Amino acid sequence: MMKNKQTLPEWFDGELYEEGATVQNRFSGEEAELTATELSMYDFVMGASIMIEMGMSNPSTVKSLRKGLDWFRENNSKAYMTLLD
Repeated sequence: MMKNKQTLPEWFDGELYEEGATVQNRFSGEEAELTATELSMYDFVMGASIMIEMGMSNPSTVKSLRKGLDWFRENNSKAYMTLLD
C-alpha cells in the first residue's frame, strides 16, 4: 500500500530525518514503523513531552506539543494510537 507524500508543517522546527525507523512505545513496548517524516515529528513530540515533564517548558512548548500530536493523528492515526495515545 502506497502512502501519500507527507509534509511537515511550516511551524515545525525540529530535525528532518532522511530515513524512517521502527519505534517502540516506552510504556507498552508496542512498535510502529515510521517514515522519515513521521520519525521527525515523533522525536519533536517526544522532546517537547520530556521538556514539559522536566518542568522546562513554556506556553510555546505546550502549543507545539499539541500541534505535533494533531499532525500525527491526521497523518498516521494507527502509529499515533500505538506510540502516543
